[in-house]
Amino acid sequence: MVGSMTLFAIRARARSAGPLRRLAARAVMALLAACAPAAAQPVHGLAVHGAPALPANFDHFPYADPDAKKGGRLRVGLPGTFDSLNPFNVKSGTAAQGLVGNVYQTLMARAQDEPFTLYPLIAQSVEVDPARTHVTFHLDPRAHFSDGTPITAEDVLFSFDLLKSKGRPQQRIAYGLVKSIRAPDAHTVSYDLAGPSDRELPLILAIMPVLPKHATRAETFSDATLAKPIGSGPYVVETVEPGARVLLRRDPKYWGVDLPSQRGFYNFDEIDIQYFRDGNSLFEAFKAGLVDYRDETSTTRWSTGYDFPALRDGRVVKEALKNESPKGLSGFVFNTRRPLFADIRLREALGMMFDFEWVNANYYAGLYTRTKSFFDESVLSSSGRPASAKERALLAPYPNAVRTDILDGQWRPPVNDGTGRDREMAKRALDLLAAAGWKLEGGRLMKDGEAAAFEIMVKDRDQERLALSYASSLARIGVDARVRLVDEVQYQRRRQKFDFDMMIGQYVASASPGNEQRMRWGSASAAQEASFNLAGAASPAIDGLIAAMVAAESEEDFTTAVRAYDRVLLSGFYVVPLFHASEQWIAHSAEIERPQRLPRYGSPMFSTTLESWWRKDPK
Repeated sequence: MVGSMTLFAIRARARSAGPLRRLAARAVMALLAACAPAAAQPVHGLAVHGAPALPANFDHFPYADPDAKKGGRLRVGLPGTFDSLNPFNVKSGTAAQGLVGNVYQTLMARAQDEPFTLYPLIAQSVEVDPARTHVTFHLDPRAHFSDGTPITAEDVLFSFDLLKSKGRPQQRIAYGLVKSIRAPDAHTVSYDLAGPSDRELPLILAIMPVLPKHATRAETFSDATLAKPIGSGPYVVETVEPGARVLLRRDPKYWGVDLPSQRGFYNFDEIDIQYFRDGNSLFEAFKAGLVDYRDETSTTRWSTGYDFPALRDGRVVKEALKNESPKGLSGFVFNTRRPLFADIRLREALGMMFDFEWVNANYYAGLYTRTKSFFDESVLSSSGRPASAKERALLAPYPNAVRTDILDGQWRPPVNDGTGRDREMAKRALDLLAAAGWKLEGGRLMKDGEAAAFEIMVKDRDQERLALSYASSLARIGVDARVRLVDEVQYQRRRQKFDFDMMIGQYVASASPGNEQRMRWGSASAAQEASFNLAGAASPAIDGLIAAMVAAESEEDFTTAVRAYDRVLLSGFYVVPLFHASEQWIAHSAEIERPQRLPRYGSPMFSTTLESWWRKDPK
């Protein structure tokens, strides 16, 4: 046994030993050299599992057109309002959209054709050891902010420290796993990641926004601000009309215009982002040609509302697009911080009363599909799949975390008869409530002298209509659910402080779920203000399976962990699942165009500012 003997010590002994011992020592040294881990070498990309799909000399992403025309203005319409231009602090729920990517950029760029793979941007190369206990980024010496100031390692360290202490909850949680960070020189940043066994963490650090140390006031970073930001992206903020409009102008001195990860993107000279408080006025603006693009979420509008002159004469194009990304889940979220919702049986019973079949037929022209999983329509979903032996082994330390029907892949959201008054479903719900100690008294559901009463907080008329329908169904079993419509600012503030009983939550899914799940469901985030743990979930099983996801070394182990995780979330009945569309419905001006090749994952349109699109006639 060599034990902890170093090669240096073996060589020293070999020199003073006889021929046979020298031969044995050389054999040991050869064995040690063969077994020693190879030193990390700079590479062009980083994938969460396996190797990047694109070679080091790739020219552009497959879904970008490097010959796209440059110029013209894109006019974007968004619902709501904004009160800040800082998208990274805890108040960013009401920050202006369109700044991330356009104004602020990250160390590396994410490829939407792969589950989670990054390529050069501010960092031109990256080093990571096989165990992913260390990661080093080498900055591109050409990189600079919009005011001409070079980006250095000092800016990266500053951004890390600031976001770790004052950033969004998901950033604080992830960056808190880093053991240490150092800058050996002006263009190199190294992170020590020993400890957490998190293979995704190097990628999370690689998508950290880089903020300018010389132009960012750390002491006021937590405050909302309308000051024009300085970033390193292809656009600068030209005009701000508080709460109503942000105009972005292309930076002619953008340093990264010829990078392969940027080629074919950011084609408009100006991006005019206008806010509309009312959804109807936003749609009317689109019909009138004042807005170039619309992401449609209303089935009523999609099925009957697009019969207007601009569409009939070809000035507007209507499309339904699809990709391979998991569909995620939206639903009525129980705030389990409220004592009323502590009993899982009550949560399951109330969920039975959502009549999807009636709602879909009467409100949504039958265009929606009931959501069965947090990763629906993907290989990550547990729905319809019995748990494998590997899944059961992962779940073994948490014997009561998953119900038998969910473990066997047989559970589905309850199916009502579509009449809006399903008596059998109401009976099933009341039987379950009776087992939990609830009973009807004078038409009210009661337990220990307390009535089952709560408020459903909504932010727009579409949510209000859906919530009123649900409240009406709940009233049939004696539950007093009151619907309250609040404005966007109040809605975000109450959400961030968990000041609600029930609200509609949206859990967007990616092809590579990981660290962000800690912020949505991890125990540490349950009491962390502004986290997205709306339900207040705090479960050892959830925490353990998130850890298994981020530690998975192979695609198989990762898929196994995600499916087990999906089963635990479904078994908790934290959410009354709603529905989803299998396609993304869009309409746009015929004057703007997109590449025919769409990305495999993420939104087919990327974001609200259409990075890969261009104007047919820029003049």
